Amino acid sequence: MKPVAPIRDWLARRVGVVAARETYGIPSARRPVTEPTGRALGIAALLGGLGLLLAGTALVLDRLFPPDLSRMASVGTEVRDQRGRVLALLPAPGGVWRFRSAGDQVAPVLRDLLIAVEDQRFWSHPGIDPLALGRAALQWASAGRVISGGSTLSMQAARLLEPRPRTLRSKLIEMARAVQLEARFGKQGVLDIWLTLAPYGGNLEGVRAGSLAWFGVPPEALEPAQAALLVAIPRRPEALRPDRHPARAQVLRDRVLAVGREAGLFDMAEAPPVPHARVRLPRHAPQPLTALAGANRGASSITTTLDRPLQAALERLAAERLPTLADRVSMAILVADAPSREIRAIHGGAWGDTARAGSLDLTQALRSPGSALKPFIYGLAFQDGLAAPDSVLGDLPRQFGGYAPENFDRGFAGTVTAAEALRRSLNLPAVALLERVGPVRFMVSLKSAGVRLVLPHGADPSLPLALGGVGISLRDLTALYAALATDGRYAPLALTGEPTTPHPLLSRPAARMVADALTHPVRGGGPSGLAWKTGTSWGGRDAWAMGFDGRHVVGVWFGRPDGTPMPGATGLSLALPMMNRVFDLLPADPRRPERAPIAPLMQGMEAANADALRLLFPPPGAVLSADGQVTIRVMGGRRPLTFLVDGSPLPTEPVRREATWRPASPGFYRLTVLDADGAAAQARVRVR
Repeated sequence: MKPVAPIRDWLARRVGVVAARETYGIPSARRPVTEPTGRALGIAALLGGLGLLLAGTALVLDRLFPPDLSRMASVGTEVRDQRGRVLALLPAPGGVWRFRSAGDQVAPVLRDLLIAVEDQRFWSHPGIDPLALGRAALQWASAGRVISGGSTLSMQAARLLEPRPRTLRSKLIEMARAVQLEARFGKQGVLDIWLTLAPYGGNLEGVRAGSLAWFGVPPEALEPAQAALLVAIPRRPEALRPDRHPARAQVLRDRVLAVGREAGLFDMAEAPPVPHARVRLPRHAPQPLTALAGANRGASSITTTLDRPLQAALERLAAERLPTLADRVSMAILVADAPSREIRAIHGGAWGDTARAGSLDLTQALRSPGSALKPFIYGLAFQDGLAAPDSVLGDLPRQFGGYAPENFDRGFAGTVTAAEALRRSLNLPAVALLERVGPVRFMVSLKSAGVRLVLPHGADPSLPLALGGVGISLRDLTALYAALATDGRYAPLALTGEPTTPHPLLSRPAARMVADALTHPVRGGGPSGLAWKTGTSWGGRDAWAMGFDGRHVVGVWFGRPDGTPMPGATGLSLALPMMNRVFDLLPADPRRPERAPIAPLMQGMEAANADALRLLFPPPGAVLSADGQVTIRVMGGRRPLTFLVDGSPLPTEPVRREATWRPASPGFYRLTVLDADGAAAQARVRVR
């Protein structure tokens, strides 16, 4: 195609000169043009007709017998992080590692070596090289066997698209297909086919798979010796596999290097040995990225919001922790950018461990959050004006109809502020606030914002919501805490760059008050300036830790995928230390500064009275049912304690701070508790 341009330019100049001479009356130095004869016109018409007939025939044949491009379409998926770094490679159907490659996406030395070794006249022939075919025919005739095949890269591309037995008929078909491919896709398109489908031994196809599997680098970063091996292997892919036949592979690699040196492509004195084993292909975040590729079936490349160095560090951290866990216990971890709601790192579970359901993405599993939803009860109460961080609440024994919740340690704190009750995860204040907010309104508020909550079959929203009586995933819970870390609006976490729409949940002031209440020193010496909350579901089935600073939000879950209990496991003991270690992987700036306590006066009163003997339940003036059993509970005082009803002692254990009493009949009673120092606490109650 290149010689056409000079002829076209020469004709343009000549026509221009003749036109100028005629315009300005300058006599032409050329002989006058004579009119064509009838015979000349006939020959021209015949040639033109034949040309049109051939072109039309070629067009019809191209439409009737199009090339089979199914192998080019059947490629694996490359998943990249937010900066384009490869996170995971997922194979094409059938388990073949084949990825789309293009000539402008490989090192120039690879492309130049390929053409120098396989097809020196690649840029000038139309798909078949008559000189190469003639030379191959003469060598075959003189030697009686095939010396060189004469195949161009275009013919090789045709064979890679539609593999056939190596016969003369197949060679003729490849020649026709080569011309067809060049007419359809051009030189660059033909080169892309070869680079995508070239065999590299076993289930490796294409230079991208070969480069990553044999050298651990993308084809853009290949050095001359590496490029030479990738040019050599496709000649005999099984016989030249470096992991099985390294000596053979190195001999042919060195021959290719010699051709490159003679062509002046590079100047290198000595090449390193060929690799003797395949490099493990990258496979970060296998569960979520496999699901993402399945949802984008057919996509050759997917870009995510993940950060590869952080993802690798998180996976190393999880791998170190996993062997220390009890049988069948697994974990899921999320790190998200709080303002954008983009996931930066994700650990979905113990990949490959069937006992821990390693194939499942446990960040999507519905589990009981324990106390981890309490901050949002307080947030709605603050927003509605039902309470404020310094509001005084009672952590005292109380029944809500037939529901009588207790704290985890079965003790009671007495009088506390709302902020302190939230920090200490006290159950009674949270249930009391939920009663005022309304369980139905609480559930509707979260669902309207887009949070996925699942109640037990046949259940309605009720007060146990405050203590984890609902199913939620780690992804949704982490997104909820991102709302606390920002402006109070909820948006689902994103794994790709598609924007998400935030929905109203809490007002900005309410979210800030909750975040301030949760910002306190982390147990175990974690990073300063964090807002954090733990949760433990009933029976120790789920252990949670959620935390955020001014930039990141982290969610951690531990549990058995089958939902069986983990005796003794809590969010504080199991999940919080892991959350601390995850935050150690993150940049420290900006971290939320430590904030002064919201109600120092009230906290000072609590500290002063912490050891005083107090009767928690029943409170003075309480009205009790005569047909029920009453548990009298106290705090403070020095044990052993003595419990009296109208002066008569109740049986109890000396070390306990509670006693059981069953009223004999309706009426008024005086309850008294004495400690070892003689201090007393009393309450007058009524039984009806």
